[in-house]
Amino acid sequence: MTAPAEPWTRRAPVDLPGPEGDNSIAREPLWYAYGTGDDAPEPPPWTWAATPPPDSHVPPPPPRPAGPATLLPPGTTDRLSALPYPHVPAPGGPASPDALSHALTTTFAPLRREPENPYNEHRPYASPRCLFPVHAFVGDGRDWRLLEPTRHTLTGPATGAPTRIALSGRYTAIPLAYQWFRGSLVAIETGMVLRALSLGLELFGLPATLTPPTEGGPALLRELGVEQTWEWSLPWLVELDEALGAGRDATGPKETPVPEGDPSLTDVVRVNRAQPYGPRGAGNCPTSHNEPAPVTTAVPPTLPPSPHTPTWSELLWHRHSGRMPRGLHGMDSAKCLTPLPTRTLTTALAWLGVPPPHPALAAAFDEVTVTAVVQHIDGHTPGIHRIHDGTAHLLRRDPTAPAGLEANYGYGLTPVNGCGIANAPLTVFFSVRPRELFARFGPAGWSAAQHACGWAVHGLCLAAAAEGLFARPVRAFKEIQTKEVIGLGEDETIVLSAVVGVPRETVGAVLDLRT
Repeated sequence: MTAPAEPWTRRAPVDLPGPEGDNSIAREPLWYAYGTGDDAPEPPPWTWAATPPPDSHVPPPPPRPAGPATLLPPGTTDRLSALPYPHVPAPGGPASPDALSHALTTTFAPLRREPENPYNEHRPYASPRCLFPVHAFVGDGRDWRLLEPTRHTLTGPATGAPTRIALSGRYTAIPLAYQWFRGSLVAIETGMVLRALSLGLELFGLPATLTPPTEGGPALLRELGVEQTWEWSLPWLVELDEALGAGRDATGPKETPVPEGDPSLTDVVRVNRAQPYGPRGAGNCPTSHNEPAPVTTAVPPTLPPSPHTPTWSELLWHRHSGRMPRGLHGMDSAKCLTPLPTRTLTTALAWLGVPPPHPALAAAFDEVTVTAVVQHIDGHTPGIHRIHDGTAHLLRRDPTAPAGLEANYGYGLTPVNGCGIANAPLTVFFSVRPRELFARFGPAGWSAAQHACGWAVHGLCLAAAAEGLFARPVRAFKEIQTKEVIGLGEDETIVLSAVVGVPRETVGAVLDLRT
């Protein structure tokens, strides 16, 4: 994470109002173009194309390969219930034969269903509209099977013991109305899944390595069995230690282009395919970009015990993004009548401080500025704080900042929508300077920063659950006014943010789906 800096420094001669004023989603392709060196980017022509409303979207069926469906073994919840939080098993011990199956269940399997929630199902990590566009394919070095979390199965040819996992996001699982932002949502969720999977592997004693997308990504997608590779992001590959050295053929026919009729997706795929991580030193970065690296810890080294989640099973169960009653949308945060303990922010900072597991992602996270709007937390001045090296540095005392954030949120309080940002004790923003990001990493920096922010936000979600709070990842803030509230420079853009609030006791039934 970048060091604290004074607000409004390093201004650039650029104005990116976008076709819809300061809508942050509409501004994204302009920021990307600015990062590549265009000082006066124009909105792409597809910006004004008519799109169906998001609620009319029907996600495509899963890319189910031919072959039997093998059930994942039950008992994961019992094992996680026997693991006290925040203890992590010491590495190096022998793993059980079904450890990978339990790690996959811990990462991906549905936890609960909330009949009053407009969006179901709910897994251990947050996903936009509960669409879960990132899929996991599990391989044994020869064949690949699709993980189907809702069915608790691996589907496909069942041969040897699984030793590798490929993670790829399906852009067409997200409504067309999101246009360019489909690429960002897939990249952000990939970062969340990387942390969730890292945690699952760690809890079940499975050391592994992580390989970023390479130029052989389209060939790997064909190997996974997906028919239309342009629907998918280039895969990340997680390999258990015994799979090291098992290469793959990166040759194959040229990838087919996106069919006509979805020009924004054509741009999304073009950007994704331009971002394979290059050789050592590419983009002026001294780290090795495309080589495997160990999957490091997802958990801070020191954490206080949680009064709310005594086991890892309870921690994952209590993670949520803010519930509303009676089928209403949004989130509501109860006002803190008494300050929350100092531990609330300390725990959040500890989870935010864990770097992503690959040097390329860790280097990209160093370019991310983390800003927190704090109130009602014991021992911390209400106002704007910069986060660096696990410490919150007060930038400006401002008790009105949370109300200013709520006033500039895209989904305000209405009869059918809750919005508790003004009461939230903590709202965190992750921002980058695209020009500097591209100068250091080249095009790979754009998605690397999104992956890294997704990794960090999932950690923040777990920190909130440990403190009995909710954490809602959001991108609906109006960027120009919000940057004024939190003191970002004109050449900075917000990658992701998260609202941490106190849940109200107004929810209905919650159905337990754990196995």
